[in-house]
Amino acid sequence: MGELRGTHVPVLLERCLELLAPALGRPGRTVHVDATLGLAGHAEAVLTAHPDTVLIGLDRDTEALAHARVRLARFADRIHLEHAVYDELPEVLDRLGYPAIDGVLFDLGVSSLQLDAPDRGFAYAQDAPLDMRMDQTRGVTAEEVVNTYSHPDLARLLRVYGEEKFAGKIASAIIRERERARITSSARLAELVRESIPAPARRTGGHPAKRTFQALRIEVNRELAALETALPAALDKLTVGGRMVVLSYHSLEDRLTKHALADRVRSKGPVDLPVELPGSGPTFRLLSRGAELPGEAEVAANPRAASVRLRAAERLDPEAARQGRTDRERYRRRVKAMHQPGTGSPGSGT
Repeated sequence: MGELRGTHVPVLLERCLELLAPALGRPGRTVHVDATLGLAGHAEAVLTAHPDTVLIGLDRDTEALAHARVRLARFADRIHLEHAVYDELPEVLDRLGYPAIDGVLFDLGVSSLQLDAPDRGFAYAQDAPLDMRMDQTRGVTAEEVVNTYSHPDLARLLRVYGEEKFAGKIASAIIRERERARITSSARLAELVRESIPAPARRTGGHPAKRTFQALRIEVNRELAALETALPAALDKLTVGGRMVVLSYHSLEDRLTKHALADRVRSKGPVDLPVELPGSGPTFRLLSRGAELPGEAEVAANPRAASVRLRAAERLDPEAARQGRTDRERYRRRVKAMHQPGTGSPGSGT
């Protein structure tokens, strides 16, 4: 396996533990899924804090899994580490014999190991082969994408996945360059991007190639497609009182997370009914208002946390939620009746 490459500081660790504790600290055995295990910083903290919790750790990166297995060796009797993408969670749970889970954490984006390993091609600041696969055992590489995609397809993925304003110019530069010679180097690609962006725009917003590399990484690893499937699947597997925490690092991930949760926290029944119809009430409640941002101390200690957005939710007891709406509606109607003409009001003497 070799020496660990990269420096790993778990993002928002204490906040994640705080949010997961009510679900994982319940009496008896609880089951927690780390859907993006990485170097297992969050997983180690969860296992230490909850001695009765079983961990199921997923990661598509075989190198990360090898390091995580060493780090978590002392918990070997209550861990299952699986080479899988998070949208494969239902199949993994079926294979392991766990029909439901109590907690799940998604720490999205690229890991410290992948960023700091120069041969993986994720970092625009280091020259490396254009790979960018999180799972180096399968899939197309970034080199294949930049050398085979048409101009419209390249421009589309840079615009949609990278939110890049100069997507068309960058795509044109890539097409011109590959007609001369195949693009195989991350440094050469970064240079092409920089040359394609007007000088005034290069002076703000960080490295000019940041958005292009993000877009290629998302395309190569099918990150958003997998996440769109994984989030509702994970929510479906949570027990009543179970909790999900998601750490996103760009607006596309956060938007998918927001929509997945919004679908579960609102009632689907008619708003004017005095009672909640069975099966129409909210099945989850949000644990924070909007996305939580990192504090100054967190960013100072771990600069890679600067862009994180945290969202979390808890599964509700549907009967309790329905009763809660019924009670609220009864109170509302009682208050309304008190203010109708001729009905009197408290202290009126009628």
